[in-house]
Amino acid sequence: MPDRPSPQLSTRLKMLVVFVLYFSEGVPYGFVVTTLSFFLRGQGVPLEQIGILSLLGLAWSLKILWSPLADRFGSRAAWLVPSQVMVVVCLAALAYRAGQPVSLGFWVLVGLMCLASATQDLAVDAYTIDLLETKELGFANGVRNGAYRVGALAAGSGLLIASDWVGWQPAFVGIGVVMAALAVTVLVFRPFHLPRAEGSGPNPSGEKGLAFIKAAFQGLKRHPHFLAIVVFTLTFKAGDALMASMVSPFWKDQGFSGSEFGVVSGIIGAGATILGGLLGGVATSRWGIGRGLWSMGILQAVSNLGYWAAALPGMTRYPVFTLSLPFLSHPLTVYPIYLASQGESLSSGMGSAAFMAFLMALCDKRFSAMHYAFFAMLFSFGARVFGYLGGWGAASFGYANFFFLSFLAALPAFALLPWILPVIKQIEARE
Repeated sequence: MPDRPSPQLSTRLKMLVVFVLYFSEGVPYGFVVTTLSFFLRGQGVPLEQIGILSLLGLAWSLKILWSPLADRFGSRAAWLVPSQVMVVVCLAALAYRAGQPVSLGFWVLVGLMCLASATQDLAVDAYTIDLLETKELGFANGVRNGAYRVGALAAGSGLLIASDWVGWQPAFVGIGVVMAALAVTVLVFRPFHLPRAEGSGPNPSGEKGLAFIKAAFQGLKRHPHFLAIVVFTLTFKAGDALMASMVSPFWKDQGFSGSEFGVVSGIIGAGATILGGLLGGVATSRWGIGRGLWSMGILQAVSNLGYWAAALPGMTRYPVFTLSLPFLSHPLTVYPIYLASQGESLSSGMGSAAFMAFLMALCDKRFSAMHYAFFAMLFSFGARVFGYLGGWGAASFGYANFFFLSFLAALPAFALLPWILPVIKQIEARE
């Protein structure tokens, strides 16, 4: 993170800008990942074809390929507003086609929306890095995580509920109107159009093509212990990703219903994640990124032991305690898996707030789109690899042993802290 000040807005206004931008970022993701898969299955689309959504979603992982263009040409808003408008256009077209058979045109529209959404992500992440000072990153990432989750839930679970009341076509139109209102907000209000902040080092604006990309990569390599940073980015969420891939099958195999899983892990868990993000953001802002990173990382790792305990023999339906709630005719029995789910969601939100602040702090504002896309690619790649290994691990060792191994998998990243923490201190000392 460069040592020059960001554009002068109050911290409260900056947090509002961050909330709006990341709510907007979460909407198309929730729509594609949650709503469309449900919609397509209801339309009788085979499971094999529904898997195409995952391929189209690769746009979010491959956005680093066009990130140099976002840094080289135009303002952040010049990329942000058109990408939001394209998302709105795609939503409107999908609403028009909602009552028709799924055809090639439908998949083309979804693909275009994924590309537009990934481009929006590039602009949002870059503008956020440009806007914030290092000391603001912790709390801002707590706000960011909460806003993104709310946006994804609104376009996911919220849209599914709305579709039961009004039908698919009005529901699609409704989320399109929400996205259009966000685009107008970004277009009209000045806090979304501040000039790009300057980074440390020479201005590379005269560089073109591969020379510009080379300058960006050299900027990354100037960080001390760059290889350690790369490995840390790949592994910090290893235990979390390993365990998360098997949480849903574990609930199913223990005999819990879809409603139990949806309410406890989905709805209540989302609230715990948002709360964790805010708590982790506040703590990181007060303590600094380094202390926030290792302390939240420890909590994130230890929380995996909650699922280990829930998977032990005799613990599946062990009644920890009961709750009497006014809207239930019978007391609610709380099982270990309920507590494990909330502990994991809360600590994951806390760890993410500190981790994302760390990644943003590493980015030079001259190349914020490219730099953050690079780290996001590393993080996403690591999560996908460890998520794949989760299926193999649970099948080979059983759930209890697997969840304990997921706790152990979180520990190697801490061995890199002697190299990581000095880098953070150096960045924070510039402000």
